[in-house]
Amino acid sequence: MHLLDRLRLFLLGFVAVSVSLPMAWVSLGKLVLFVTCLTYLVGQLIQKKGDTAPASLWSVRLIFFIVASFAFSLSWTEAPLTIAVLAFTKHSKLIEVVLLISLLRTPREALGVLGVYLAGQTFLLLSSWLMVVGWRVPWATSDLIPQYKNVVFSTYLDQTLMSCAAATMFWHLRSIWSQALWLKASLAALAIASVTNVLFFQEGKTGYVVALTVITLAFMWQMPRRWRVLALVVAPLCLGLLAWLGSAKIQERAAQVVNDGQNYTDHGNNLSSSGFRLHAWRRSLQAMAQQPLIGHGVGSWTQTVKRIEGPQAQLVFGQGMAGNPHQEYLLWGVELGIAGSLLLLGLIACLVRDALRFDQPVKRATLAITAVMAVASLFNCSLYDALIGDFFVVTLGLLLALGLRSKPIGQASMDSTFTRASA
Repeated sequence: MHLLDRLRLFLLGFVAVSVSLPMAWVSLGKLVLFVTCLTYLVGQLIQKKGDTAPASLWSVRLIFFIVASFAFSLSWTEAPLTIAVLAFTKHSKLIEVVLLISLLRTPREALGVLGVYLAGQTFLLLSSWLMVVGWRVPWATSDLIPQYKNVVFSTYLDQTLMSCAAATMFWHLRSIWSQALWLKASLAALAIASVTNVLFFQEGKTGYVVALTVITLAFMWQMPRRWRVLALVVAPLCLGLLAWLGSAKIQERAAQVVNDGQNYTDHGNNLSSSGFRLHAWRRSLQAMAQQPLIGHGVGSWTQTVKRIEGPQAQLVFGQGMAGNPHQEYLLWGVELGIAGSLLLLGLIACLVRDALRFDQPVKRATLAITAVMAVASLFNCSLYDALIGDFFVVTLGLLLALGLRSKPIGQASMDSTFTRASA
């Protein structure tokens, strides 16, 4: 392998592992990714080498259109320019998906970088389990924050979503190494450990819902095809009831959500986490009703809902202009109108369509990660927020790269390719 290719893969490995580390490493990883891509694409241009394969993915085409739409909305945004540009930068992290697909040119390259990514998630999971059993983890930056118990580098929200996504990667990609039984068993054990950590040793309510989503999909795909639709309906109900009966913590958090929702409905109390979300969602829908066609422009959410809120705006939504409604679909709807919410739904649909073209392990992993992102976005801005947003785009970029580059290969030859790459 050429020295420059080795350097490219080393840098991409750093990008892949950075999303398992603190935010400073994630930011450095993004810088490395953009510089690497720029250098590589310039080199390809000089050598007159083209790669049209990424353009065959619908999600790649739509990502360019989405980023262009947010950029165009800068011309009518109601937000101050600095806030609008900052928000556009956060939305444009979607481009990282395209960069990873462009830089990973073969199944072996994609699988190697994906292996580094899984190693980073394994390190994160084992660190959290060390905290669960009472060991002091000196590298855990959140160790001094009581409400972030058993969280390593971020918040309980970020880590629970990352753990659920890692669980689905471990579980569905284990069949790639079907000839290495020890590795296949290890990945299955890591998947189970990830979900167990979320359900019994973490605090995030969104994490519980996403964990049940991950388990439901895994269970559904183990069923005969004719029973899968029924399993998709019955499994979450049964799993939810089982989790509620088996965990006092889940019972407590579920009761808290119901109580907070009732307090907001009856008394307008928006001081709790659930109460604030309900209030922010209500104001977001009112903002969308004011500008349903083009929205209020990128970065305008906080200023718009504060204007609607009136004199109590600072008390409810705090200082500054960089907030969000903790709901990705509504955020895009406020900034780009109804078309913005449809664009996000369209991105999810394109990811599903692209995944259906891939070989089964990558297909199921991509569909499951897309489901994790879609469900998490119902309760948080999972693409817009720092760290968790970068985690999702890197994960999707690696999966789409592996699926795209492996697509022409039959399953038998694909297994042999993966076996050689892991050897």
